[in-house]
Amino acid sequence: MANKERRVGTVSRGIRCPIIREGDDLASIVATSVLEAAKCEGFEINDRDVISITESIVARAQGNYASVDDIAEDVKAKLGNDTIGVIFPILSRNRFAICLKGIAKAVKKVVLMLSYPSDEVGNELISIDKIDEAGINPYSDVLSLEKYRELFGENKHEFTGVDYVQYYGDVIRECGAEVEIIFANQAKTILNYTDCIINCDIHTRARTKRILLAAGAKVVCSLDDILNAPVNGSGCNEKYGLLGSNKSTEDKIKLFPRECKELVLDVQKAIMDATGKHVEVMVYGDGAFKDPQGKIWELADPVVSPAFTDGLVGTPNELKLKYLADNDFADLSGEALKEAISKSIKEKDGNLVGSMASQGTTPRQLTDLIGSLCDLTSGSGDKGTPVVLVQGYFDNYTN
Repeated sequence: MANKERRVGTVSRGIRCPIIREGDDLASIVATSVLEAAKCEGFEINDRDVISITESIVARAQGNYASVDDIAEDVKAKLGNDTIGVIFPILSRNRFAICLKGIAKAVKKVVLMLSYPSDEVGNELISIDKIDEAGINPYSDVLSLEKYRELFGENKHEFTGVDYVQYYGDVIRECGAEVEIIFANQAKTILNYTDCIINCDIHTRARTKRILLAAGAKVVCSLDDILNAPVNGSGCNEKYGLLGSNKSTEDKIKLFPRECKELVLDVQKAIMDATGKHVEVMVYGDGAFKDPQGKIWELADPVVSPAFTDGLVGTPNELKLKYLADNDFADLSGEALKEAISKSIKEKDGNLVGSMASQGTTPRQLTDLIGSLCDLTSGSGDKGTPVVLVQGYFDNYTN
């Protein structure tokens, strides 16, 4: 009997798991959950399937938490307790407000410098059209809170309904610190107010710190310098500090997972032992994709994937089928076209960088692409699928 032609390519499945608690054997739970889902739903595990684990359950199993007081103590030790500049934070109740609480509890005054018209990940304070109408140059102009309100009034976030300028000011005051809010996009502007600074940007943090130190700042800490070691037995993240953290309770944060390469290797081994199949495994946080409506590009974590097995290193090496169909094989159709394209794929070079036949394929890290797919699959709410199984990702037209 002839082999049945395969009609499905990549499949992404959310895998339901038990609620994870500190100290749980996560590798065993993840492997068991995937194997039980396969048995229950009647699908097989294959070589090069990808098992992805959301960072939140990894951090939870590790017990990687810290309190607002732990943050305050670390800030005080590293920057003193007088006036500090807090610059370029993202606008987020979940991501930053809890960190701001800890910072404000440590000091007498916070000079809060917000980038405008939007934060680093695209949350708008004001629209660029309003900036144009006001005749403001966001690259050079510095606005006081009074000037900002005079020009733009109250601006509530499109999706959350929060006026973050008011909200962050209130957070600081409620923690007992004085606050001054300014709006500027040049890092060194903050040096007109204080020389002790926490720069809260995520992906541009190294540049911001370099600019401030070169301009004469006394102390500059990025968020990855705060809680990069335990304080009074707290959790920490040696590599990322407060970056990638989330609000857990009103006075506690869940930090980004600590070193977890061992976890992904343990899951890989558990699946190999159970099925004989060599799967890839990764831990993922935020995906990296832009929402055209809200302008937010999602990635508030320092990386999409903090740990992954070696088979996920690198970028895709793919040919563009429509390029081949429209150019190299424009005179073919039907079975002849299918055979010609299949032959091209089977004979493709190991590195297609610069090839016209690969133009339009996505030049991004595999972990960023797969992590984004998984983030969209698992969602951020109540789906209860903190593990995602991606099958067929490395297949092509010839499989």
